[in-house]
Amino acid sequence: MVSKQIKELEVTKAKIVSLERAIAKRLNKELANLHDKYGFPTIKEFIAAVRYAATPGSAMKASRYKAAKAGAKRRKRAVITDETRASVKKLAESGKTGSQIAKALGISLPSVQNIKKALGLVKARA
Repeated sequence: MVSKQIKELEVTKAKIVSLERAIAKRLNKELANLHDKYGFPTIKEFIAAVRYAATPGSAMKASRYKAAKAGAKRRKRAVITDETRASVKKLAESGKTGSQIAKALGISLPSVQNIKKALGLVKARA
């Protein structure tokens, strides 16, 4: 009687070991493809996004990170030269709006406004 139960126990232990191996294999396969499930091209980028999202104060940053990685280009900081200032002055005096000047020179509207203010081309508020 006891020997029969011991044999059943050995068979059950072997089944458990087999199930554990099958589960580990399946889990590894799922983890290896997790980046595809969430739309990341590589595991490395997925891990970087998870780390970025896990940093304190980073709520909603993962989506911005993903968008940046997807090809969203960041604008380079404009270098304002004397030539740029002269062009802003010339265009402003010819009647162009700030947004037209910004577009023509490839700089931001706030940069145009700052240049116009420095050149004294902006009226004082009443």
